[in-house]
Amino acid sequence: MQEVKLTVSYDDYENGIRMGKFIRELAATPEAGSLESLIIGDWGQAYENSPDEFMGTLIELAPSFPSLKKLFIGDMGFEECEVSWIIQTDLTPLLVAFPELKSFSVKGSSGLSLEPIQHAKLEELIIICGGLPQGVLASIARAKLPELRKLELYLGVEDYGFDGSLQDVLPLLEQGLFPKLVYLGLKDSEIQDEIAKAAAEAPILDQLEVLDLSEGTLSDEGAEALLASDKIKKLKHLNLSYHYMTDEMLIRWKRSGISVDVSEQQQSDEDDWRYPSLTE
Repeated sequence: MQEVKLTVSYDDYENGIRMGKFIRELAATPEAGSLESLIIGDWGQAYENSPDEFMGTLIELAPSFPSLKKLFIGDMGFEECEVSWIIQTDLTPLLVAFPELKSFSVKGSSGLSLEPIQHAKLEELIIICGGLPQGVLASIARAKLPELRKLELYLGVEDYGFDGSLQDVLPLLEQGLFPKLVYLGLKDSEIQDEIAKAAAEAPILDQLEVLDLSEGTLSDEGAEALLASDKIKKLKHLNLSYHYMTDEMLIRWKRSGISVDVSEQQQSDEDDWRYPSLTE
């Protein structure tokens, strides 16, 4: 698959170069017609500037990329911009502009909105952030994505944008919301035990192959509910990596016969504070 990543370096930005210039140059190449994956990295001081400054160009030139199947907005490391500082915007127009997309990924949630989400062919939606706003969760719960097979959400913490509760997550655990969904990731959460207990008997497990509750604050409390669930036993795989479970609980998982990832065991601090993997 042909893939291109565009990044505006610090020096480029200081010299007046903008992401729109790189998009126009790419659209003018012979390879544009066969490009299947486009990754937008740092667009230049993303802690101050949103994708609005290049989205118009990308939408205008969308016909130059007829084969595009994957689009990632905001793929940048912490040395470029901390994930919680990345300024996003309403990215819905991109889904309209690229009706052939199968995969859409976003990193950063400050200012992010997706409303309304409708796409006939999207199979994968991934949002990586330090805290997912309640409004975005609500938009996803109302989305019309008949072909969605993978939904991966980093829920994060209150300090970095998560302003919801378990009640905002529960609609995503209903069966039939996305009829073809086989992978559900509710990751990186500070309420991972609550989510685990709700997910353990959730209707959606009857259609899932993989449940991913990794990178959060899961402890033995949430693990007990998962272990007791007959629905969990029917999954092809359960991802609980990066967790706060005890050694005793890990032994029980090993004996369970369930395909489960319990790597990256963490230790809470002396005040029993537990932290998700990705916050700032």
